[in-house]
Amino acid sequence: MNGLDFEKPILELEKKIEELKSFTSREDIDLSGEIKKLEERLKKVKCEVFKNLTPWQRVQIARHPKRPYTLDYIDMIMTDFVELHGDRLYGDDKAIVVGLAKVDGKKIAIIGHQKGKDTKENLLRNFGSAHPEGYRKSIRIMEMAEKFNLPIVVFIDTPGAYPGIGAEERGQAEAIAKNLFKMGTLKTPILIFVISEGGSGGALGIGVGDRLYVLEYAYYSVISPEGCAAILWKERSKAPEAAETLKLTGKDLLELGIIDGVVKEPLGGAHRDPQEMAAGIKSVIKRDLDILQAIDKNELVKQRYDKFRKIGVFTENKSG
Repeated sequence: MNGLDFEKPILELEKKIEELKSFTSREDIDLSGEIKKLEERLKKVKCEVFKNLTPWQRVQIARHPKRPYTLDYIDMIMTDFVELHGDRLYGDDKAIVVGLAKVDGKKIAIIGHQKGKDTKENLLRNFGSAHPEGYRKSIRIMEMAEKFNLPIVVFIDTPGAYPGIGAEERGQAEAIAKNLFKMGTLKTPILIFVISEGGSGGALGIGVGDRLYVLEYAYYSVISPEGCAAILWKERSKAPEAAETLKLTGKDLLELGIIDGVVKEPLGGAHRDPQEMAAGIKSVIKRDLDILQAIDKNELVKQRYDKFRKIGVFTENKSG
């Protein structure tokens, strides 16, 4: 398993436990007592390490190559998935996956960023950084969902929208802006999860909804820590300080009223137990869709509008 720097004490203990288990089975020697002690120690070390994570360390976990991606969650949570392709204007952007599926028999529309599991697939999917055609493809499925009265589930996982010349020439900013407008007025429930990275307008382009959740070790930010550091300090090495300043963790975002909740992850991150993580997300989907689908469509849009209007509201003391 790929390990992060702060996980070294955990990885060393896990390696030692595996070595003892292998030795026990190979030599037929009972070391269960020693193994149990190491497992108890491992549990304590894990709790201590992950209880005191810095924002930058959470960003590192969010980027862990073994974390589940959109298609993984679709496979674990949903059935009868049918993927739709193309924006009917330019092409098919594989950085965003859209389609129709079922959650315990309930029909839904699904939209999500998709990264690759190796270099070849990452190049194919542009590392989860969408082009304009990806956002326009998303609008296709949104309009279909509204027409057939289907709720929409969104998985956000992107460092940001693709900033290349071709994307700009094809109207990247206009495509994202149109999505914001469309999602703000869509008369069907929209449930959103930031499953790993939630970077900049690339995340916001499919991020307007009735409920917004961030996974425990995911982040949601106006810019990546490296981008922020490059702008403020002209030094990408200041990314840890930027992560602290950006208030990008689920806990910070909940306190600021940006999101509706934090979905707890297995100890150590979603990649440690993808099935447990998927079960947690599924329970939230089922609970919230039952609530949202009971709301009148016009009232749903009004509540969504009010929700976003409240973000960033402040009072100014003009005395003195």
